Amino acid sequence: MKMFESAMLALIVALLAPWPALTQPQTNTFHNPLLPVGPDPWVVTQDGFYYYMNTTGENLTIWKTRDITDLTHAEKKIVWSPPATGPYSKEIWAPELHRLDGKWYIYFAADAGENSTHRIYAVENPSSDPLQGTWTFKGKVSDSTGKWAIDASAFADKGERYLVWSGWEGDADGEQRIYIAHLKNPWTIDSPRTMLSYPKYPWEHVGDLLDRPTMPHVNVNEGPEILQHGGDIFLIYSASACWTDYYALGVLRAKSGADLLNPNSWSKYDHPFFQQDREAKVFGPGHTGFFKSPDGKEDWIIYHANPGSQQGCGNRRSPRIQRFTWNPDGSPDFGKPIATDVAIPKPSE
Repeated sequence: MKMFESAMLALIVALLAPWPALTQPQTNTFHNPLLPVGPDPWVVTQDGFYYYMNTTGENLTIWKTRDITDLTHAEKKIVWSPPATGPYSKEIWAPELHRLDGKWYIYFAADAGENSTHRIYAVENPSSDPLQGTWTFKGKVSDSTGKWAIDASAFADKGERYLVWSGWEGDADGEQRIYIAHLKNPWTIDSPRTMLSYPKYPWEHVGDLLDRPTMPHVNVNEGPEILQHGGDIFLIYSASACWTDYYALGVLRAKSGADLLNPNSWSKYDHPFFQQDREAKVFGPGHTGFFKSPDGKEDWIIYHANPGSQQGCGNRRSPRIQRFTWNPDGSPDFGKPIATDVAIPKPSE
């Protein structure tokens, strides 16, 4: 009888004990996209963490994770929201997080409710963790012309810091160009702007607007990002309009130590380096960024793309990443966009 009681007691204890959690098997691969929605993605690494941002349109949100391929489970926080009205209250676009002079800065474009009022702004946080501390609005980041400007990105070469962005030559839409200027500090431009690139080649000219009879076509160079490798500085930009499938990546090249404010220091390639792949069902890839694997041995590109044709600049754009290599001439080889049904090895640790 005691043996029976002991057996029953053991059975009851086993039944009352918590069941082991059902966990997914660990895998060393992932699939694109990283999130269902995420236009204008940006990644920066610091102290073993990836910090990710994308356009939300309404605020500045940061994701924090040790595994960039698992953004779904990343810590996420809205760190700054605009005022209800005013010159930087609407259309918060293309935020970029940078660690400069021991502080965090976010550059972003915003307007007062009309695209023609888009300008670049910056916020600052002295905390070591950008999800902590206080973000302070630093104001508009502009050259002396004060013209329309979006898609700002900062970089340094030989101890000098620069800002690149996409802007209008005049006060009206019709063509976006890539500009550069020198930074006195992270929020202050202290040189004239220099135009580095305009839509020159046919593959940069896709941009019809059938629903805007007053402006039926726009030529676009936007989303400039800097990729430094060895003694070279590459400016990677998005060409043609984001509302087309033909959004693609173009490349400018300069030497480290050159006069980067002199347009003659830069040479422009006559062909796209990354573009749609209809077989892979990747359309309009662009607005890119770059980062290293955790062990520092691999180079990775992040970009957004649409899963279907003619889906435009809306919330079908999703963030994707893939590894890239280098051509024999030292230029980047981004390959082709990888389809969402293809398993990709995770960044090496």
